[in-house]
Amino acid sequence: MRVVVQQEPFDFGAEAEGFAAGRHDLGAVVTFTGVVRDVAGTLEGMEIEHYPGMTEKALTKIAEEAQARWSLGEVLVIHRHGPMAPGERIMMVATASPHRQDAFEAAEFLMDYLKSRAPFWKKERSAGDTAWVAARDEDEAALDRW
Repeated sequence: MRVVVQQEPFDFGAEAEGFAAGRHDLGAVVTFTGVVRDVAGTLEGMEIEHYPGMTEKALTKIAEEAQARWSLGEVLVIHRHGPMAPGERIMMVATASPHRQDAFEAAEFLMDYLKSRAPFWKKERSAGDTAWVAARDEDEAALDRW
């Protein structure tokens, strides 16, 4: 298991290629990458804040819960903080399991948690104005299935 909180961009290809490398007992690898989206076409940038130490502890706890709930051989969570532009990668989740269902379900569980409960705060900047991003009801509802 690897949990990383960092400001600098990450190389998705290198992370995906290195994830679970050499593990011949795992038949499924699932990856997901979230990016800064500009739905209205006016987003200048996003800033993600967190509390160092607390954030890593919370992400490690949820990754450990995923390992306890599903048959996983490897788990990776990378989440960035700081300023980002539209199109930049924010986060990556990867899970590896002997079977695809566990890998998919665990990845979805981790993504739902990161979207709704992980201790990150997002602020968007558009046309010189800034606004905190509010939690969405559908993101909270997604956690109910777990």
